[in-house]
Amino acid sequence: MMITKSIPNLFTLGNLFLGMLAIMLALDGKYSLAAIMVIVAMLLDGLDGQAARALNCSSEFGKELDSLSDVISFGVAPAIIMYIIAFNDVPHGLSWIVTAIFPMCGALRLARFNVHKGIPGYFVGLPIPAAGGVLATLSLFHKDISFPYFMIAMLLLSYLMVSSVKYPNFKKHGLPKKALVYAPFVIIFAIAIAVMFPDQLSKLIFIPLVIYALYGLKQNVDKLLRRNKRHDEDSEESFGSRH
Repeated sequence: MMITKSIPNLFTLGNLFLGMLAIMLALDGKYSLAAIMVIVAMLLDGLDGQAARALNCSSEFGKELDSLSDVISFGVAPAIIMYIIAFNDVPHGLSWIVTAIFPMCGALRLARFNVHKGIPGYFVGLPIPAAGGVLATLSLFHKDISFPYFMIAMLLLSYLMVSSVKYPNFKKHGLPKKALVYAPFVIIFAIAIAVMFPDQLSKLIFIPLVIYALYGLKQNVDKLLRRNKRHDEDSEESFGSRH
């Protein structure tokens, strides 16, 4: 029974391990592998919550451990990958600030998630795993994109994490207990494919992740346009009532 209750935490620690591995790979110049470790960490991050619900062993300890791991794997690791790849030749003051803002916003996003009940079926603000996944895979396009665009993207992702934009929550569907038996094989298979095709897989995964992030941005723009439209209509009504 004790071992069963530890399964979700093992997934969480695996997530943290891959986040640390991503940082070390980036420091060794293996950028594609570093990015793919962040992606596989996303898989483990999804599995820990699913396992906890399937085994009925959710706990405050697991929740806090998950948040601490996420800050490293999806906040610090992607920021360092981007810094090493794209920001190294930029004046340190600016690059340091932009790099630090990302995990700080990620930490704020996680803290808010832990203390405030969300909207059923939705996340409020871009989840940090998605933001970290976008940033880690985006960094692989450093030969085609210049620093200012990377900086804008990093700040935009940081803003989306702490925004009030609603994102669909695909974690709401539970995982059957029997499926947990196959989880280690799925993880091993994912890592094997990632190691064999790091460049192709990382850039391929970038596409759905950036679409998910841009969905929230579109929602934000639409909300702003609706607000402006209502304001204009109210102004017209007020003007008409005075005449």
